[in-house]
Amino acid sequence: MKKSLIYLFLLWVGIACSTQSSEQTYDSSVLRKASPGEIEQLVEAFILAEDSTTIQIPPGFYDLNTQLILDNKSSIRIKGAGMDQTVLSFKNLKSGGEGVKIVGNQIIIEDLSIEDAPGDGIKAQHTDGITFRRINVTWTNGDKSKNGTYAIYPVQCKNVLIDECIASHSKDAGIYVGQSENIVVKNSLAFGNVAGIEIENSDNAEVFGNTARDNAGGILVFNLPGLPKADGKGTKIYDNDIIENNHENFATPIGDGPNGNTVTMIPPGSGIVLLAAKEVEIFNNRILRNKTYGVAIASYQVTGFPAEAPNWSPYTADVYLHHNQYQRESFSIPDVTREMGQLVTVHNAHGIGKTQDIIYDGIWDTAINSRIETNPMRICINEPEIEKLRFTRFYLMEGEENIQSFKDHELFQNCEVKVQTDISGIALLNPTSKK
Repeated sequence: MKKSLIYLFLLWVGIACSTQSSEQTYDSSVLRKASPGEIEQLVEAFILAEDSTTIQIPPGFYDLNTQLILDNKSSIRIKGAGMDQTVLSFKNLKSGGEGVKIVGNQIIIEDLSIEDAPGDGIKAQHTDGITFRRINVTWTNGDKSKNGTYAIYPVQCKNVLIDECIASHSKDAGIYVGQSENIVVKNSLAFGNVAGIEIENSDNAEVFGNTARDNAGGILVFNLPGLPKADGKGTKIYDNDIIENNHENFATPIGDGPNGNTVTMIPPGSGIVLLAAKEVEIFNNRILRNKTYGVAIASYQVTGFPAEAPNWSPYTADVYLHHNQYQRESFSIPDVTREMGQLVTVHNAHGIGKTQDIIYDGIWDTAINSRIETNPMRICINEPEIEKLRFTRFYLMEGEENIQSFKDHELFQNCEVKVQTDISGIALLNPTSKK
């Protein structure tokens, strides 16, 4: 985006007004320090665990210098004494990346905290039936670009349940579910991350009852090219509090691959972001005081990365947005440290420097229809009193030299999308345990 005197002024104001969260959820320094013998026993318990057993971790602060790895096990429960009672610290980890790594089937991990992993806090991969319940993952030095990438990270999994968890200070996503299917993320808190909760290249997901606040972006649904699992579809986001996600984006670019580090493009002040997403229903959420926009509906082309891959489409399609509550701060202005924020700041349809409730990048597949007026990507918006909301559709099909914007929300009303999800099997595969 071309810079102007107005943009430079807004940039200065945005930087001057940025804040960081240093909130802590517990104080691990007061806990009893586990002995070297106890730590050795814990490492061995993971390595030697037999199927259908429980690994019980007593109260205490466990200063680990090696990963905890559960490899190819079934029906294992890993249980601490509570998020504020059992703390696994990986600040002194000398080898490996993740703090805890899990591969297997029917695994439950609950009632503990994980601190300061050099890579991801806890990663589950190739696991069918994985439950994270009352797990807290954080980095104790606050929001740093040297923190781990993901706090809670199931990838290439089936039947995933994340319940009553807390994720904070990750340099990418606090709660990230990637290339997976059959997913529930509920009753959890994500704060102080670049992205609070992210569903990526995944099928059949429901995200509800969560709070995403003080992240750069609250809740994301992405489909990225070139991954083992291509386009995901079928996500419902409902009954969440998505509040004041105005945090600095402290992500750092990773490599020069086709996706770079896509989350670096997210401007602070992003409530919900859809990127190349398919079949998404967003309803009954409280989307409050996110300074750049409440909801962004975008194609992958806005990233500037290559937008071609087998069995994958760069377009967001089949979106139903309805019955959400929006609120804007009276004197907030959009972020201008990212190009997407600059676009909103300078080119929205309501006036320079105005926060938007809903934006649509307006990039569509002309092979379906040559006219956007036909709503070829089936973007359906049925919000109460939409006339009082700030909606902007951009026209970006001719590049930066001919950016246009419109208030024509009427094009996207009077339609709805039936998004089908089925999470009935997850509860059976992940039984609830008593606290």
